[in-house]
Amino acid sequence: MQRRTRGGAVTAAAPLYYLSQEVAMLELLSPAGSPEAVTAAVQSGADAVYLGYGDFNARRNAKNFSPEEFAAAVSYCHLRGVKVYLTLNTLLTDRELPAAAKVAEECSGLGVDAVLVQDLGMFRVLRQVAPDMPVHASTQMSVHNLDGVKLCADQGMTRVVLSRELSRDQIAHICANSPIEIEVFTHGALCMCYSGQCFLSSVIGGRSGNRGLCAQPCRMKYGWSGRADGTPLSLKDMSMAGHIRELKQMGVACLKIEGRMKRPEYVSVVTSIYARAIRENREPTGEEVAQLAAAFSRQGFTDGFFTDQQGPEMFGVREETKEPRELFAQARNFYQKENPLVPVKFYAMIRPGESAQVGVEDDAGRVVTVSGPTPEAARSRALTREQVEEQLSKTGGTPYRCEKVRALVEDGLSLPLSALNNLRREALEGLSARRVEPPHWRTGEFHPGARYENRKNAPILTVSVLRAGQVSRELLALEPALVYVPLSELAAHPELSEWAKPGQLAVSLPRIAWDRERPEMLAQLEQVKALGVTDALVNNLGMLPPARAMGFTLRGDYGLEIYNAQALKELKRLGFVSGTISFELKLAQIRDISKPMDTELIAYGRLPLMIMESCIIQNRTGRCGCENSNVLTDRKGAQFPVVKAPGCRNEILNSKKLFLADKQADYARIGLWAQRLMFTTENPRECVQVLERYQGRGGWEPGEYTRGLYYRDVD
Repeated sequence: MQRRTRGGAVTAAAPLYYLSQEVAMLELLSPAGSPEAVTAAVQSGADAVYLGYGDFNARRNAKNFSPEEFAAAVSYCHLRGVKVYLTLNTLLTDRELPAAAKVAEECSGLGVDAVLVQDLGMFRVLRQVAPDMPVHASTQMSVHNLDGVKLCADQGMTRVVLSRELSRDQIAHICANSPIEIEVFTHGALCMCYSGQCFLSSVIGGRSGNRGLCAQPCRMKYGWSGRADGTPLSLKDMSMAGHIRELKQMGVACLKIEGRMKRPEYVSVVTSIYARAIRENREPTGEEVAQLAAAFSRQGFTDGFFTDQQGPEMFGVREETKEPRELFAQARNFYQKENPLVPVKFYAMIRPGESAQVGVEDDAGRVVTVSGPTPEAARSRALTREQVEEQLSKTGGTPYRCEKVRALVEDGLSLPLSALNNLRREALEGLSARRVEPPHWRTGEFHPGARYENRKNAPILTVSVLRAGQVSRELLALEPALVYVPLSELAAHPELSEWAKPGQLAVSLPRIAWDRERPEMLAQLEQVKALGVTDALVNNLGMLPPARAMGFTLRGDYGLEIYNAQALKELKRLGFVSGTISFELKLAQIRDISKPMDTELIAYGRLPLMIMESCIIQNRTGRCGCENSNVLTDRKGAQFPVVKAPGCRNEILNSKKLFLADKQADYARIGLWAQRLMFTTENPRECVQVLERYQGRGGWEPGEYTRGLYYRDVD
């Protein structure tokens, strides 16, 4: 069986091998942006909730939690058998890491079940302060292939949240071969860009999605031919209603609902629908899907990424609609009362001359036994086994649901029913105390480690290109230290190795490469290695294993999101010899980072704003047109080039070029190894002119330019 994808290529249909595998329990993970949302999620059937605490999570505008509220939320969830996952999934500065370490240590002490991270530096901190607390790779880490998953597993992570863009065959392949748990999104908002790789909000508005304050500029008006008359970057919300059983059969461990910024009623409606479907091993009904749309949607839902059928029908905007008052009122009425969630069994022994004994056991095997008064001889009516069982089963108003009672009651004895009520209450109180006990996990202290002195010499010059045609003999004659050429371009143009000096060319690996692209990528890596290329610029953790296995010298690119010294140390431990510092940092912050290995700064070029799986060029014209000039216009008239990225993907570049040639004195002494000139839309002659200007020759300047974020604060 075959199907045709958006680009016209024929691919194999979804593999069926996973259908015969043993199916594990499927966890439903719900958002909790406020204490009330915690209640809504738990009472509506969530198996786990994820929430932020403090300023170090990807939804800083959510209400989040005070220390008291957070501790209460953990106890509330654990009492009812629901796990709690902490989101520490933003990029952090060195100054912020100590405070984040304290948050992690505190949450570990409370018994948080896992923590989600994006920042490799934060991951390194966690191993110091909370070595026993499980760590999940956030979707912000942009893990989208099996090599990336295995690398996370090798570092000690226990779960990976995959990128939302993956199709069913890619998810199935990863699940079938992953050594750790796989989590996927099942419902909620879709970002146009791969999570963790979007810089649109920070570059044009100073609010970073990687810092938890995305302003959602992708929902604004954009267009072509100089007119911002559409919404080509606004995707409909995702809904995997219709694919739940398939995901379960694949071996997905957890389905995640997006929505920490949403109201509790929304959380309740969506959670309850998916919880019922999972529990009953079915898909949501048509009526339930209509309720999902009423709760929140953007002109309906899409499953286009999962089905690998992408196109204009995936896009939509939020329309003005009436609040579904009746639906939300029903949700509130449901989650505001205690719904018994925890199954328990009672045991009782009523014997003459002995204290009455009542025990309770939960579904995890915890047993609590309490003793009461000694029964007396009955004067009229004796206590029966049926009476004891009936009294103990009355757990209304508690989180517990009595499944079974086993009672041994000898004849001729009397015991007040009030005594049985007290014993039941004491037993459940004891069980509750046991259920909320935090695990005895180790804790430690955060030690930043040795501080390295900044380099004293001025940074060397490196160059990266988008196309091989930008590399001319004239450019190479100016002797940039390294010239990074995309893998596919370098493999297709071996003549570049004849023009360049030994060691001057380096291969730039793609930021995104699915597993079905891996064979071609490996073949191309072998080709460029045979050309004598020894250095590889790595943009994603999933590209690291093959490059390392082939013996390339590893250099980290901006896609790895290096924001602090701990991230540099972690990359050094993984075998990197250099790393590109995040361009969301100010020069003063870069200066203050302790640099255990060579660091590189992007000093020129159109900064990348988005890398997208959905082709907005083809959505516009109905056909491929990557080689043409494609310019997206925003409502202020700014024009953003759209270029081809490896794998038939799109990349949006900034409207203005970053230009720092006249500011070299500002960054020449901040400890950098290299300054990089990033060539994207330039022709070969312009590339030469820019390089000459940065070498101190000529007076070339772009018509319009920006200083980027190096001189202004980013929230």
